[in-house]
Amino acid sequence: MDPSQDSPQPQGEHSSRSLFERQHRPAAETGLRNRLFHIIFDHEGRLERDFDIALIIAILASVLVVMLDSVPSIKARWHDALYAAEWFFTLLFTAEYLLRLWVVRRPVRYATSFFGVIDLLAILPTFLSLLFPGSTSLTVVRILRLLRIFRILKLVEYSSEAGVLVQSLVRSRRKIAVFIATLLTITVIFGALMHVIEGPEQGFTSIPTGMYWAVVTMATVGFGDIAPGTPLGRLVTSVLILIGYSIIAVPTGIYTAELARTMRERSRMTVRCTECGLPDHETDAWYCRKCGRCLPDRGEED
Repeated sequence: MDPSQDSPQPQGEHSSRSLFERQHRPAAETGLRNRLFHIIFDHEGRLERDFDIALIIAILASVLVVMLDSVPSIKARWHDALYAAEWFFTLLFTAEYLLRLWVVRRPVRYATSFFGVIDLLAILPTFLSLLFPGSTSLTVVRILRLLRIFRILKLVEYSSEAGVLVQSLVRSRRKIAVFIATLLTITVIFGALMHVIEGPEQGFTSIPTGMYWAVVTMATVGFGDIAPGTPLGRLVTSVLILIGYSIIAVPTGIYTAELARTMRERSRMTVRCTECGLPDHETDAWYCRKCGRCLPDRGEED
């Protein structure tokens, strides 16, 4: 194994790269590949920032081209120009993707990373459109490449805040799973009930159709494409609407409770009091909340 792969980065202009960027070393220590690596992956120098800005503008322009080409009136008049522009951006992003693979020491490692996969997905739909014409619209996935703006604007620290949201969602998964199971049970029961009460005459041609109506009704969306016509059916509908209103806030409450719990735990430190042994204290606490003794780390600061 090349020892330089694990050697510390030299201090200087490019030493403040994010953890993601430090995992991808330049393929060469000097020369063109090294310079291109820093232009593509760093964000400190003016040339590097200009590259990032140009890339963001190109991404937004390419997405705009795809969106405009989906409007029938615009497509009828400008389809050829928009099609040519789409291929221009695709070839441009393809060259950039291959360039990224060329300048990194481990191309496979970058290709299988989060941003490497997104870069590949940004160019595949246009090539697939040669076989499947309808897949061109999927090129809007390249809007995900704008996630790089978090690194460019040095907003990586906000990812820890996103981690709090994800952690709270994971911790509440069992409660939410029970809620969804209950919701599905209610949907099946009321869907079958309305199929029996209303029947095909009112549009309830099957139990799945009744389940669709139950979901729309509980969500208080009310498309109106299927509606009960009998007094008993309307009574059942009223009951289901009340059930929907009563349970619609349940998952929000579950998630909010877990989020508050996670944030509360993050605001506490695990410093054990030498007097009573209590390990749980607020991050700004100087004294034990149980016995009042000065905490060890606070005592050292004195």
